[in-house]
Amino acid sequence: MPPARMCRAITALTAVLGVLLTTAGCGLFRDTGPEDTATAFLAAWSAGDDARAAGLTDDPARAVELLATTRKALDPEGLTATLGQVRTDADGATAAVDVTWQLGRERSWQYLGELELRPTPDTEEGWRVHWAPTVVHPDLAAGQRLVLRTEAPSPAPVVDRGGAPLLEATPVVAVLLDRRTTGDLPTVTGALAAALSPFDPRITQASITDGAARTADGQAYTVAVLRETDYAQVKNAIHHLPGVRFTTSERLLAPNADFGRQVLTGVRDEAIEQLEGVPGWAVLVVDSSGGAVRTLAEQAPRSGTTVAVGMDRAMQSAAEDAVEPVVQQAMLVAVSVSTGDVLAVAQNPAADAEGPLALTGRYPPGSTFKVATATAAMAEDGLTVDTQVPCPATTVIGGRVVPNAGRFDLGTVPLRTAFARSCNTTFAQLATQLDPGALPAAALRLGLGADYTVPGIVTITGSVPASAEEVLRAENGFGQGQVLASPFGVALAAAVVARGGPVVPQLIRDRPTQVLVPATAPDPAALEALRSMMRAVVTEGTASALAGMGEVYGKTGTAEFTGDGRAHGWFMGYRGDVALAVLVVDGASSVPAVQVAERFLSAIG
Repeated sequence: MPPARMCRAITALTAVLGVLLTTAGCGLFRDTGPEDTATAFLAAWSAGDDARAAGLTDDPARAVELLATTRKALDPEGLTATLGQVRTDADGATAAVDVTWQLGRERSWQYLGELELRPTPDTEEGWRVHWAPTVVHPDLAAGQRLVLRTEAPSPAPVVDRGGAPLLEATPVVAVLLDRRTTGDLPTVTGALAAALSPFDPRITQASITDGAARTADGQAYTVAVLRETDYAQVKNAIHHLPGVRFTTSERLLAPNADFGRQVLTGVRDEAIEQLEGVPGWAVLVVDSSGGAVRTLAEQAPRSGTTVAVGMDRAMQSAAEDAVEPVVQQAMLVAVSVSTGDVLAVAQNPAADAEGPLALTGRYPPGSTFKVATATAAMAEDGLTVDTQVPCPATTVIGGRVVPNAGRFDLGTVPLRTAFARSCNTTFAQLATQLDPGALPAAALRLGLGADYTVPGIVTITGSVPASAEEVLRAENGFGQGQVLASPFGVALAAAVVARGGPVVPQLIRDRPTQVLVPATAPDPAALEALRSMMRAVVTEGTASALAGMGEVYGKTGTAEFTGDGRAHGWFMGYRGDVALAVLVVDGASSVPAVQVAERFLSAIG
């Protein structure tokens, strides 16, 4: 070809290519193929963007409806849809799809599906997913949908040290209020409050109205959950109310609503996964009326396993009965001397209203703290139970008058007698003769000031600060001043005396307590002497009301907490393997606490 003709041909070819390249974006050459569309659809579906996914189909309206309905029904934690092989033919393409739904609680559902794709020359993408219910699942037909149904296993029980149930599966009825269908809301809420407040005084007409108002649209407000036996009492009063409906289930409940509430609620929360087991589940195809068509995936429920605790059901009942008659706040903690098991934690309703006071409340321990002062004096100053000590009616330390209760005067008596009769004047003087750190050290040897993480409960033992000030050290010596302790801590101290060594509290079997601040080792000789003095408290001293209760060792305490003489009443002690502490808040003297201890010891035999 002559050079001139060759140049004209190259120019013409270049022009044609320019036109082709320019028009490619208008549909002559599509930018995307079926694989690109399928990939984009699956990415949007996996990401939860159902609208974007539906927009890549040839029927966006029906697609977004079913995609959204399916996602709401299955409520997945995640969805992963990945593209497999894409096959193209003259009419379109098919793409293999691997779908995995993560349905929570370790539930995973995986299946293979297929997308049909069709070319659409009039669209920018070039290809669309042909919409059909089989896009969601190959067994899904028109007019059908997927649902997830779960089946909870009956929860396993919590049992005490002997296998007696403390929490067990109990049928309950939930009372639900749907404000949309209630009609006359004040009339309905008033009737509900009147019927349900005897079971829970926190349920009022105002609380029901407020709770229903805060509930999201379309949701029912749970007014109360009642044991079946309680529901039977009020069924006739509330069953007919408009907008009120009921569901039944099982819950782990104690023998009654107040039984062990300061401990068992925490045990249940701590061990809930072990107790509940794993719910069963199934994914079903249902028709428009909700009737099951077929089951696509299914797993049976797996029951939970029993949780054992060191509590004793009979002792817990006895402890609750013992504190119940007291008008003031009253509480009792019992601990196993040999194992540290928390045997019982009981509070009367007045104390329960303020929370777990028996475990975390901090109060001046009064004369129960003389167990620490006595051991410190024996260790540092060489005192024995027979050492003669003065017990005047009053003594003056640094200008502070310290009296005995009722200003009794024993003169000079053995330390055993001063302890048994609870001479404040004696122990105030002994404390002034100690080094500033002696009382905190003695207290820690008894477990007061130790710190633990006990699975299921929060505990505080107490605090005993060192004091260089003579007056404050004297006040600390008989459990006033800055000394604070909980009934839990005082019960542990009694257990240490009985055992002769540190006692680590335990609650849930196989979930050991973590020791954060350990108790230090006590002096065996001092504890032996202390035991004889605690026995004298019962045989000839301030707790003689317990003399007929067997071989009881104890110490009473009265702790003033106001300037006008109001005082808490304490008793601490042990019998056999059971160590206990009783506190009656604002009890005026130790007498009510000793009476609680007497009722408890009588009941447990």
